[in-house]
Amino acid sequence: MPMARRLLLRSSIWEVARPRVPLTAGHFMVRLSDPAAPFTEESAADWLLCYSAARAALDEVLRSTLCTVMFPFRWHPLGSAIGEPAAESSTPGFHLFARWPGESTTPGSQLALPAHRRRAEGPFDELDATLRAALQRAAAAHAAAPGPDAFRDATWVRRPDNAPGQGGAAPHHVLVPEPDVGAVSQLPPSSLLALASALEALPTGDGVTGFSCVMTEGAGPGRRLELHALGRAAGEERNPLETLRNLPEVSRALL
Repeated sequence: MPMARRLLLRSSIWEVARPRVPLTAGHFMVRLSDPAAPFTEESAADWLLCYSAARAALDEVLRSTLCTVMFPFRWHPLGSAIGEPAAESSTPGFHLFARWPGESTTPGSQLALPAHRRRAEGPFDELDATLRAALQRAAAAHAAAPGPDAFRDATWVRRPDNAPGQGGAAPHHVLVPEPDVGAVSQLPPSSLLALASALEALPTGDGVTGFSCVMTEGAGPGRRLELHALGRAAGEERNPLETLRNLPEVSRALL
């Protein structure tokens, strides 16, 4: 049963919350406190503070080993929302799915179901109280620590093996940061602004109006952060997220 969204950390622009329908114990959102706030370098830095604090708290409390980020870009999850979290409101938000050994429910098993058949986990009262305290400590530590070089050039490029979409399939773009990193927390704020510009520049047409995005972290030496952006259309013949999970890096992140 859906529950009230639970605020765990509020920063200057963004906040960390337990969603109304938590799909796993490690399912959280980083969402705007004010939907009208513009996405500037200050906003990007605050997003990174919230994300990094959430990741550190999840590592401390749940011993998480990976954290996958999912969000829509110019797209509102429709109907059964197979493969992605259902929209809770029109406020911009990013879903975080922490992964750890021994978890009882995986994000992929929940997201494979239609939204109306997903079972909310929880209520996680004791866990969230512990995480709230860990988030406060982690946010204070992140604010006091020097971050990644904010002045280095940061861009996102499309990997050359992008799939343009064939036989009715939606376009599948893979964006990677340059210079490459293995984790979101290693990005400077300028890289998030560059990512927003890269998403804006993705081609649309043939009914595609927006994108479902999945950001996966590297899980070992030589692996890099990747963002998978799948073109979405209201009248699409098939849901591209149903096949995305077959990719090894996405399967590892969600299943």
